[in-house]
Amino acid sequence: MPTPETLEKFIARVESNAHAEALEEFYTPGSTMQENQGQPRAGRDAHVANERKVLSRVKSVTSQCVRPVLVNGDHVAIRWIFCFERMDGTVMRMEEIAWQRWEGEKVAEETFFYDPAQRA
Repeated sequence: MPTPETLEKFIARVESNAHAEALEEFYTPGSTMQENQGQPRAGRDAHVANERKVLSRVKSVTSQCVRPVLVNGDHVAIRWIFCFERMDGTVMRMEEIAWQRWEGEKVAEETFFYDPAQRA
């Protein structure tokens, strides 16, 4: 179970838009990520590479945690709002829920739930 201090550090890293760094710091080496019940991606290194690829396609991203963060033992739910400025200057706003299972102070499993229509 993550400590409140660890959760706050994790959220602060994401909100500072250090997404890849947050993955490196707060995810287990064998962690999995899944989007909308799609095929899970496995391994922290794969998550970092995917995040860097996504971020290379946009000018900027702004990340906001919408409180409260819900914690029940090893399970954490975080509501996020991301605003991506695309290379052409248009902005995509995306809201999602991240459902996480932590092992101690690291995320071991994460599933994102969002409306795919937001990506249009």
